[in-house]
Amino acid sequence: MPSPTRRSFLAAVAAAGAAAPLAARAGRRTRASAPPQKILVLGGTGFLGPHFVRAALANGHTVTLFNRGKTNPGLFDDLEQLRGDREQGDLAALQGRTFDAVVDTSGYVPAHVEATARLFAESARHYQFVSSVSVYGGFGERAETFTEATPVATVDDEDVAKVSTIRQSMPFYGPLKARCEAAAEAAMPGRTSNIRPGLIVGPGDTSDRFTWWPVRIDRGGEVLAPGDPDGQVQFLDVRDLAAWMLHCVEQGVVGVFNATGFAGPVSMQDVLCACKCATASPVTLTWASEEFLAANEVGPWMTMPLWLPREGRSLVDNGRAVAGGLRFRPIADTVRDTLQWAKAERGDKPFPRTGLPAAREADLLAKWHAAAKARAEPATGR
Repeated sequence: MPSPTRRSFLAAVAAAGAAAPLAARAGRRTRASAPPQKILVLGGTGFLGPHFVRAALANGHTVTLFNRGKTNPGLFDDLEQLRGDREQGDLAALQGRTFDAVVDTSGYVPAHVEATARLFAESARHYQFVSSVSVYGGFGERAETFTEATPVATVDDEDVAKVSTIRQSMPFYGPLKARCEAAAEAAMPGRTSNIRPGLIVGPGDTSDRFTWWPVRIDRGGEVLAPGDPDGQVQFLDVRDLAAWMLHCVEQGVVGVFNATGFAGPVSMQDVLCACKCATASPVTLTWASEEFLAANEVGPWMTMPLWLPREGRSLVDNGRAVAGGLRFRPIADTVRDTLQWAKAERGDKPFPRTGLPAAREADLLAKWHAAAKARAEPATGR
């Protein structure tokens, strides 16, 4: 997956800055100030990491990064950056260093997380590991509500032993994230926050699993919308996740937390209407049934971003995180800022991994209208 560029990150920061006064006028809660801390971020230059780093710096903390220097080199030149490679077991730059908190945004292999957590077990007060709702086996495959008490997916010890790189971890992504959580907690019991985000979206997101909708609707015209308009969807603005991660570090919040939206149910129609409100282009939403989409081999989640059919519509209970301080900005803000970032960063580039090509969408819309006309004709006696 391509990483955001320095230009794209600066565009994302500009978008976030533009939204801040609006949030303040809307009366959104602000975090209480906390004593300055020394925070080590493992990674820190991809998508989520930079937003966390900016939030921590804005609150007066000292941030040090540890990474290979390959993703967005040159970003955060004014910060201390330690070089190393967890895949190679190269943690030499961390030896003898002390930090108040360690934030692990780049852990995929249990042995890597275990090594770094143990390294700071005697010196750091807090270890924060960014996990995933993918720890729940069958997520997105069945209509179930997942809580932190839901059993996590497992992987054989033999398979775990074979994994030493991020690439090797991908076939076992969810179960290995669960193992990483356990490794962090075992090394620093009672001092670890294991955060399980759902889909993370917003300025700087190159996965396109959300970005496709604001961009497509901004293009205008008739848009094919998937399934039930009231089907519930969940995602989380990267800036809200970063702010809450920092809150957990500052306040010493520990435990396991599902981190995704929202404070109440949000439907697919809510999201697409927010996208309509963010554009001046004339737009018509045409909702095609799940049965039609399945018959025409239109898949969920990637071909139809965000969307899950009824039988696979997993929901994540975020009550613990909300009780622990997780807050959400208006979806309209996320849509507007993501669209602004996408226009500045990608322009008219196609979406190779998500969404429908224009010709394919037009063909599907024609089929849907033809089928609707055929269904209506017998009722009129023709």
